[in-house]
Amino acid sequence: MDKIEQSPVHEDDYAPEDLEPSPTQDEYAPVIFAQDTISHVVSLDMLSGVEDRKNVIRARASGKGVLTAPFRLIKTNRLGVILTFAVYKRDLPSNATPNERIQATDGYLGGVFDIESLVEKLLQQLASNQTILVNVYDTTNQSHPISMYGGDVSEDGLQHVSPLNFGDPDRKHEMRCRFKQKQAWPWLAMTTSIGILIIALLLGYIFHATLNRIAKVEDDYHEMMELKKRAEDADVAKSQFLATVSHEIRTPMNGVLGMLHLLMDTDLDVTQQDYVKTAQDSGKALVSLINEVLDQAKIESGKLELEAIPFNLPAILDDILSLFSGKSQEKGLELAVYISDSVPEMLIGDPGRFRQIITNLIGNSIKFTEKGHIFVTVNLVEEVIESIDLEIESSTNSTLSGYPIANRRLSWAGFQTFSEEGPAACHFMPSPPELINLMVSVEDTGVGIPLEAQSCVFTPFMQVRPSISRTHGGTGIGLSISKCLVGLMKGEIGFVSVPKIGSTFTFTAVFTKCSSNSSEYNKTQQIKNISIPTSSEFKGMRALIVDHRPIRAKVSRYHIQRLGINVEVLSDLNQCLCSSTISGSTINMIFVEQDLWDKDTSTSDLFIKNLRNSYGVPPKLFLLTTSISSSKASTIVSDVFTPTVILKPLRSGMLAASLHRVMGVGIKGNPRNGELPVLSLRNLLLGRKILVIDDNKVNRIVAAGALQRYGADVVCENSGREAIRLLTPPHHFDACFMDIQMPEMDGFEATRRIREIELQIKNGIQAGELSIEAYENKCDWGVPILAMTADVIQATHEECLKGGMNGYVSKPFEVERLYREVSQCFRRTSNGTL
Repeated sequence: MDKIEQSPVHEDDYAPEDLEPSPTQDEYAPVIFAQDTISHVVSLDMLSGVEDRKNVIRARASGKGVLTAPFRLIKTNRLGVILTFAVYKRDLPSNATPNERIQATDGYLGGVFDIESLVEKLLQQLASNQTILVNVYDTTNQSHPISMYGGDVSEDGLQHVSPLNFGDPDRKHEMRCRFKQKQAWPWLAMTTSIGILIIALLLGYIFHATLNRIAKVEDDYHEMMELKKRAEDADVAKSQFLATVSHEIRTPMNGVLGMLHLLMDTDLDVTQQDYVKTAQDSGKALVSLINEVLDQAKIESGKLELEAIPFNLPAILDDILSLFSGKSQEKGLELAVYISDSVPEMLIGDPGRFRQIITNLIGNSIKFTEKGHIFVTVNLVEEVIESIDLEIESSTNSTLSGYPIANRRLSWAGFQTFSEEGPAACHFMPSPPELINLMVSVEDTGVGIPLEAQSCVFTPFMQVRPSISRTHGGTGIGLSISKCLVGLMKGEIGFVSVPKIGSTFTFTAVFTKCSSNSSEYNKTQQIKNISIPTSSEFKGMRALIVDHRPIRAKVSRYHIQRLGINVEVLSDLNQCLCSSTISGSTINMIFVEQDLWDKDTSTSDLFIKNLRNSYGVPPKLFLLTTSISSSKASTIVSDVFTPTVILKPLRSGMLAASLHRVMGVGIKGNPRNGELPVLSLRNLLLGRKILVIDDNKVNRIVAAGALQRYGADVVCENSGREAIRLLTPPHHFDACFMDIQMPEMDGFEATRRIREIELQIKNGIQAGELSIEAYENKCDWGVPILAMTADVIQATHEECLKGGMNGYVSKPFEVERLYREVSQCFRRTSNGTL
C-alpha cells in the first residue's frame, strides 16, 4: 500500500454522530480492525448493507472465499475489494451442507485489497507506464462490466485479454492490456505477455498466502481448544486422584482411631493412657490434614458445597475455644471471644465450614503468638459501619492484653462493602430482613507477616518463608481454603499485619435468621449444641468484675451475663473497697483478674477482710487467669476464704460448671459438659439389634465396638449379599450400618435390592397375595439403613439418600454425628417418638 494508507487516520476526521446505526436484526457482524492505523473505527456492521450481507452469508454457506464488487476505499477514495472467509469452530467435511456450515460458524475473516495501488506497483516493475496500458474489469455482469483499474480506452489497436481468478467462483474478473501509441514489436509483445503472466501469478500468490494464513489461524484455534480440553481433563483427574487417595487413607485411619478409642475404654495405667492419647491426637491431626487436601481438591474441581442447617453461634465459638484452650494456657495467652448483643444466637448456614474458617485463623494465631492475646469478635456488618469513627479512636487506646495491635479497620480496607472515606461513602446496601451479615475479626499480637510475603498469604501451599514449615508445621492451604469458603458464604476476607506487632484477619459471611417459634428449633439446639448449659439456676444473681482493662472486662461481662447473671464492672480493688455497692446490696460472686490480684498482696488481704465484715454470707471470690502456672500462686490467703481459680478462655459450659461446684446450685440432675450426647445415645441404642456390613475386618470391629459401647446388640457381616439375606423380611434388626464401597456388590446396589424386596412384600400384602401373619403382622419392613464411608464429599451424601438410604455416617465415628443420624432414623420409624 502507498504511504497515504500507511499514515494514521485521526479520529478528528470522523464524526461518529453522523453515522447511521445498524438496523435491528437477528444477527450482526461487527468489524474488528487489525491495523493500528484504523483501530478506532469500530462502528461497522457488515450485515447492515444488502450486498455485504449477501456476501457474508454466501461465504458462510459455501465455505469458500467471497469477493465484493469494487467500491471506493475510505480516505484514499480508490477502488478496492473485500475478500471474506468464514471461520468454523470445528473441521467440516468437503460435502458439508449449508446448514451444517452455518451451525459451525465461529466468525469471519476479511481482507481489503486496493486494486489500483496493487496493479500500479506491479506494472512499475515490469514496463513503462507510457508503453503499456492496463485495465482491470469486474465482468460478473457481462453486459455492464465494472472498471476496477485504468482509464477510458478505445477498442482500436492490439489488446490482450486475460481472465483473473480471485478465489470467488461467483465473481469474474479480467485484465486487458494494449499498446499506447503503436503496435509493439514482437519482442515487446513477448515481454508484455510474460509480464502479464507474472502479474497474474503474483496476484494468485497473494490470495494463496491469504488462504494459507486463514487455514493456519483455524488450525491454531483447534489446537488451542484441544489443549484447553486436555488441561481441564488433567485438572479433573488430579482432583479425582486426591479424593481417591484421601479416601484410601481415611479408611485405615478409621481403624487406627477406632481401635485406639476402644483401647481407651480398657484398664490402662496412667502411662499407657498418655501413650494412647498421644496416638489419638496424632491420628486426628493426620485426618485433619487429609481433610484439608480433600477440600483443596473439591475447591479446584468446583464440587465444594455448603449446608443450610440451624446452628447455635455461641456454641460453635465455645467449642473452638475449648479446642485451643490447652495451647493458650500453656503459652499464657489471653484467648477470648466476644459476640455483639445484636447478633442472633440461632442462624441457618453451614456450621462446619464456619467453624473451619475460624479454626484456621485461630490456629495460625496460636502458632505465631508467644505473648499477648488472640481476640475473636463477631458483629453485624451494619454495626461496624455505624461505629467506624469510634473504632479508629478505641483501637489505639485499649486492647485485650495491653499489647499494641494492627488496626482492625485496615483489614477490611479492600472490601467492596466499605471504602476509605468512612461511613458516608460506604457502598453497603441493606440486606433483606431474613439475612444476617456477620463480620468476624481474629486479632493477635504475634510476630506478624513480612511485607514481602503478604501478597501471597492466600496462595495455596505457600509458606511465609521456608523455615516456617519446619518450625511450626502446616501445609499452607488453610487460608486459601478459608478464602474460598468465605466466597461461598457470599462474603469477603482481608487482613492487616505489622511485623513484630501482630495480625488481624477479618471476614464477612451471610446467614439466614432461624425462627425460634417451632419445636424443631429446640430439637436442633439439643442435638447440635449440647454444650450450652441452662442458666435458670443463676438467674437473678449479682456479680462484680474487677478489671482495669475495659476490653477484657467487657469480654468477661459478656460470658457471665450469658448465664443470666447481672454484672457490674469496677476498675480496681480500691474502688471496690470504697464502693457502696458491696455494702449496700447483695453480691453473690466477685470475679477478679489474676494480674490485678497479685499486683498488691496487702490490698488483696484488706479486700478479703472487708468481705468478711460486710456480709453475713460473703460472696464467692473467683480469680480469672490465663496460665496454669500462675493459678498455682493464689494461696496467699487463709484456708477460710481461698478464692477459686477459673482458667481462661471463658466458655459458658466451663463457667457454669465452676459456678455449680462453688455455689452449690444445679449439681443434681445436670450432666457434665459432653455427657448429654453419650447418655442420649445410650438410651437410644440400648437393646437395639443392629447389623453392620463392611468388607474390612478392622472397620467391622471398630463399628461394633462403638455401637456396643452404647448398649446395642451388633451383628457383623462382610458383603452386600449377606446384608440382603439377613434383611429379607421377616427379621429382627432395628437398623443397618452399610459400607458403600465393597467388592462384588457395593452398598448402593445392596440397598436398592433390599428396598425392592420390602416394596414387593408390602404390595403383596396389600393386594392379598401374601399373608400378613407370615410377616409378623407387619406390612412395612423399611429398616433404617445408614451409609458408612470415609468419602466425605457432599455428592456422595446425596447419592446415598437417592439410593434409598436413611442417613450418612462418616468414618471415623463421631458421637454427635452418630447420635444425630441414628435419632433421626428412629424418630422417623417410630412416628416422632424415640
